[in-house]
Amino acid sequence: MSNVLSTAPLSSSERTARWHEAVNRTFVPLDVELLEREPSPGSIVSHRLGPLRISTVQAGPQVVRRDKRLISRDSRETVILSLQNCGTALKEQDGRESRIAPGGFSLSDSSRPFRKKLPDGFTFTSFQFPRDELRVRDEDLRAVTATSFTGDTGTAALLATYLAQTARDAAAFDPGVGGRVAATALDLLVLLIDERCGRFVPDATQNAKASLVRVKEHVARNLSDPDLSPSKIAQANFMSVRYVHKLFQLEGTTVSGWIRTQRLERCRRDLLRPRARDLGVAAIAHSWGFVSASHFSRAFRTAYGMAPRDWLAAGLAGEQQPAQNP
Repeated sequence: MSNVLSTAPLSSSERTARWHEAVNRTFVPLDVELLEREPSPGSIVSHRLGPLRISTVQAGPQVVRRDKRLISRDSRETVILSLQNCGTALKEQDGRESRIAPGGFSLSDSSRPFRKKLPDGFTFTSFQFPRDELRVRDEDLRAVTATSFTGDTGTAALLATYLAQTARDAAAFDPGVGGRVAATALDLLVLLIDERCGRFVPDATQNAKASLVRVKEHVARNLSDPDLSPSKIAQANFMSVRYVHKLFQLEGTTVSGWIRTQRLERCRRDLLRPRARDLGVAAIAHSWGFVSASHFSRAFRTAYGMAPRDWLAAGLAGEQQPAQNP
């Protein structure tokens, strides 16, 4: 459900106070300085996905600050990722200053002072979550605050694309799906921070294992697609193909090998069901993504030691045996 805050219906004299209230209600306590003599209308549209709060903000030029006084009043530790959609932002925190252009993003940590100037009309989408949801070291988070991530290549591009799509679809997610979407966003952010700090080792991180679980869920839902491939899996999960391969290396297997095993197991199961005789071996194989009947037969024999037709016949024979008296 969307939460919409807007100052459009108000007179320009009323907008300043209402906008300050809207910003503080949406984020952490902030000082807001509007840079126009007559403030432009502003709006904030928010959604909640698990621990993640997504807010799209549109307004005129302004400066927002969080100082020690405001931190002492409200000490919540919140990480705010801002994806710039229109206009530019000038961000300051932890001794760094950066300019965030449209398509780029940056991070702020509410536990320490920061300043953000938006010199022109703007639109950005923010993603807020409790600090303890982000599984990175404090020094690593400090190392990337007020840093401009361009979102052009690598993990930053994957994260920016995923977040933009998440914001567009947020209203349609049910709570269960929304929670998983938020978890994936956090995993990608952890990956980006670890990479930037030189700490990412795919086979030694919990976030990689969590990502593998979600990738496997995606594969399981799409086994019937004969074109399922590492590149399609990577695209659907906003990862690089290389990273998808590394995830499966965690278990000493390959993407194609795991897909084949899952398809074979479902075919083996379906060949024992009553409707198997009417459907036939080829139809069952095709329903689980096997294009070639001969390839399926060879793979099935290699995996289970008998041809699929023999497995089907054995299952039928078992059904036809009379029940034994106890």
